[in-house]
Amino acid sequence: MSYQQGDLPHPGGPSAPSYSRRRALQILTGLLGTAIPLPRAVHAEDGTGSSALSLPDTHWNAALPMAQVPQKLPLIRFSDRPIVLGTPRPFFESLLTPNAAFFVRYHLDVIPNAIDLSHWRLMVRGNVAKPLELSFEKLLSRFETVSVVAVNQCTGNSRSRFSPRVPGTQWGNEGMGNARWTGVRLSDLLHQAGLRPGTVALRFQGLDSGRSAEGTPAHSYAKSLDAADPILEECIVAYAMNGEPLPMLNGFPVRLVVPGRFSTCWVKHLSWIEALSEPDQSHWMLGAYRLPDNPRHSVTPAEVAAGKLATIAASSVPMPVRSFFVRPDGSSKLVARLPIEVKGIAFSGSGGIRQVEVSTDGGRSWRVARLDPDLGPYSFRGWRLPWTPQRPGVYELRCRATDGKGNAQPTEPIWNPGGYAWNQVETQTVFVGESA
Repeated sequence: MSYQQGDLPHPGGPSAPSYSRRRALQILTGLLGTAIPLPRAVHAEDGTGSSALSLPDTHWNAALPMAQVPQKLPLIRFSDRPIVLGTPRPFFESLLTPNAAFFVRYHLDVIPNAIDLSHWRLMVRGNVAKPLELSFEKLLSRFETVSVVAVNQCTGNSRSRFSPRVPGTQWGNEGMGNARWTGVRLSDLLHQAGLRPGTVALRFQGLDSGRSAEGTPAHSYAKSLDAADPILEECIVAYAMNGEPLPMLNGFPVRLVVPGRFSTCWVKHLSWIEALSEPDQSHWMLGAYRLPDNPRHSVTPAEVAAGKLATIAASSVPMPVRSFFVRPDGSSKLVARLPIEVKGIAFSGSGGIRQVEVSTDGGRSWRVARLDPDLGPYSFRGWRLPWTPQRPGVYELRCRATDGKGNAQPTEPIWNPGGYAWNQVETQTVFVGESA
């Protein structure tokens, strides 16, 4: 099990505050009977739905406007409806992404304006012996509190790299974040409800919805996990991230956390868990978020056109191993013969990070980076490498990670029609000048 009790050290600083059951109940006391308002965008005078701020770092994505919403710092605005916001690169200096900077991804545009905890309930129903109806207070007081540090990454993170271009949010690397999630074990809820024989899947649904008729794909968002999937033992129903209640736009009051898997199944505003005796045939399982059924999840446009594409649900496979440069970021010139520290992050859905290698000469030679302390197999792992560029010029830096199961980042790109699961070796161009 990957749950951790008590405090987790904050990288480079003191321990994060403990989010105990007592503290949670204190917060609950202040929230009961209180409607938590949905953050609303600040609209610029031009009516675009974004603030007048400009994007400070254009090296991960093309220049896009920034959006300012309550509970959030200025974030990169990809869409107003549904709301999609990305985390600017500087916030990945910290291994735990600040709540106020954590990315936001919705699929449907009708999301809660307010949630009154005195009326909210989490339902466990379907093929169970004892259906449950849990208030927020019961959820906090009747089940053991656990925590896990885990990366939440959009399945389409880095979609803008795909060529030929595919439709969808054209993420750079902004569709991800890492947090300490605190809540209760999903398995404890299922044990109390008592799954009946014949349960084949568990469907999770929140409060966000669309404007179409019931039964149509855009009416509501729900995802399922196979009842025999071992990841169920790792899942938690989280009511806190980084020691604070979930922000509204990150799933208040509770969300499903599926460590090591893409965020497509991390259902926000979780309110219904249904045990199914037949496979889930909904649009969000059969028609959306499907990966080519091969090890790299890569095909060609010709194979797709020929109708030869066998697929699997993206929620059923671990996220591939990835690594990223945090600094240098290419925004300022470096100085020849002046030592710097190259710094980045890496993660994988399969066994944590075993090694990160860095090349400062376009991939001709590689050095092993030093890994920062391990916050768990599902967390960002920080890495760093000292480097002294000897001569002025343009340098192409590369980084590649290897995870606990021996999977390494590929040097060749992938392609699939959804723009999913990108994990090619990362590159960063830097400019080195002579000292005055």
